[in-house]
Amino acid sequence: MNLIIVESPTKAKTIQKFLKENFIVRSTFGHVRDLPKSKLGIDINGNFKPKYVVPQKARKRISELKKYLPQAEKIILATDEDREGEAIAWHIIQILDLDHLKSEVSGEKPYQRIVFHEITSQAIKEALQNPRLIDINLVNAQQARRILDRLVGYNLSPLLWRKIKRGLSAGRVQSVALRLICEREKEIREFKPKEYWTIEGVFQAIQGDKNRELTAELYKKNDKIIDKFEIKSKEGAEEITQILEKLKYQISKIEITERLQNPLPPLTTSLLQQDAWRKYHFPAKFTMKIAQGLYERGFITYHRTDSFNLSNQSLFRAKEFIEEKFGKEYWAGYFRKYKTKSKSAQEAHEAIRPTDPFKDPPSGALAKEDKTAFANAAAVKLYDLIWRRFIASQMATARIEEKKIKIKSYNKIKDEYEFLAQGKIIKFEGFLKIYPLYLKEKKVPEFSQNESLKLLKLLPLQHWTLPPRRYNEGSLVKTLEQYGIGRPSTYAPTISTIQKRGYVAKDRQRYFRPTEIGEIVNNLLVIHFPDIVDINFTAKMEDNLDKIANVKINWQKVLQDFYFPFEKNLKKKEKEIEKETGQETKENCPKCGARLVIRWSRYGKFLACSAFPKCGFTKPYKNQELE
Repeated sequence: MNLIIVESPTKAKTIQKFLKENFIVRSTFGHVRDLPKSKLGIDINGNFKPKYVVPQKARKRISELKKYLPQAEKIILATDEDREGEAIAWHIIQILDLDHLKSEVSGEKPYQRIVFHEITSQAIKEALQNPRLIDINLVNAQQARRILDRLVGYNLSPLLWRKIKRGLSAGRVQSVALRLICEREKEIREFKPKEYWTIEGVFQAIQGDKNRELTAELYKKNDKIIDKFEIKSKEGAEEITQILEKLKYQISKIEITERLQNPLPPLTTSLLQQDAWRKYHFPAKFTMKIAQGLYERGFITYHRTDSFNLSNQSLFRAKEFIEEKFGKEYWAGYFRKYKTKSKSAQEAHEAIRPTDPFKDPPSGALAKEDKTAFANAAAVKLYDLIWRRFIASQMATARIEEKKIKIKSYNKIKDEYEFLAQGKIIKFEGFLKIYPLYLKEKKVPEFSQNESLKLLKLLPLQHWTLPPRRYNEGSLVKTLEQYGIGRPSTYAPTISTIQKRGYVAKDRQRYFRPTEIGEIVNNLLVIHFPDIVDINFTAKMEDNLDKIANVKINWQKVLQDFYFPFEKNLKKKEKEIEKETGQETKENCPKCGARLVIRWSRYGKFLACSAFPKCGFTKPYKNQELE
């Protein structure tokens, strides 16, 4: 009997159906070891050696797995292919003491490590034929990340409790995400809108079909493009319209060009979260939960990836599907391969794609195959998104005809003015057939060169510059990825954590705003722990974790270089930072006469005497005109 160990019971069930009776597949139900919750669990002076414990919920599963060991000729570790999965496989070896077991048949260690990008019969069989050893460098990268996060959180969070209020937390990645949101809010508060005007003209044909009308925007004066802020006021716009009303117009130029629109690449984790938010307003955490289910049931490839790579087999299947369903002209004519911009991307990994393109959402094939997974409407939507993006990535280029009509004044009074009208039509939809890119066709009537036009009316339009937009789930994920903060597996938990801690909240339009306590925490960290919330510093740390995985740097050295300066600053700031006194109110203390200030506790705001600790007066906070 061969024992295969995975993390998830759903994954175990899917793999089991592909294998014969001599295989038994069991799951750990997640992590089998972790750092303890009640203490640091890291031997700082012992070269940062972690002291792992077995969580209570994992003990029963470990006991069950141990029962299979005497019967198992081979133990196969089939956890996920990323750092986290590699670390879980390594922890299984440690806790089951597999290094000290030997096969009675071969005399060798009885365990193997296998990886696969998708849970399909062929992928599992290929993985079983190509086992490998544990990649200890990936394990060390995961350990370094876990220890770094523990060192920051375990040391900084209690400082926040003492200086602000209990229950707060700081984190290596979450604090940078909070800073981004707080800084965007500051930009919005300081933003001063600027007024500007545009002028549109509605023109009509004089000869032929007089129903031909054209709306064009004023864009040139004396062959020079009008600057965005050139027309600053209503008076300025009216002055120009008075001149324009006296002029005569004709078509000066008609430009027709064909623009080629290529499809977007297949999805990575970041792009999946952005697209799912943009199209369905799925939060990142929810998207990942649904994707996890699709992966474990064998419908999509592994959902934590930053690679655009696609297997040759998937490319051939996509070609077959496109030609069969849409016709040969809709296939690109070659296999499109996309280059990943991320330096840290694992090119051996694949983008997120359906395991079988012929299980297309419109046919309802998936719902028939797995009613449990696809009774969930969200799963159907997310699979549809993944499927369309993958198929579109291998389809033909769309051809779009763009037309520019330039209208010039020709009875020059003082200055010469020019209007521009633009239209576009899709000549060949190509990949747009299944993946529209919000390209709205705008047809313009047929006109001829030098044709005279009648000006029907002028439309002066007032505009104001807008402040930068607040972050939403999609744009925050995009920004974290652009700056190299975190990795595919960390975006969703990071965003979830800062909401759970009450540092940010969503407004009615689902944009993030920092809360009062979020801004207090951010200000303290920015002033006193600038490295922790520095974007470049955090990105460099991520780069170091990648170097550990690629055997370019020692993991303990990364921890040493970070921790000892951090610890020194922490001790210094413990003395320097005074307890958050809070906002002063207009009310005086009834005991000593000093001003009352707003302070925080784990239960929220309360009023306290500013003379603390000399005076310990406190009372409940009521939002009466105190501030």
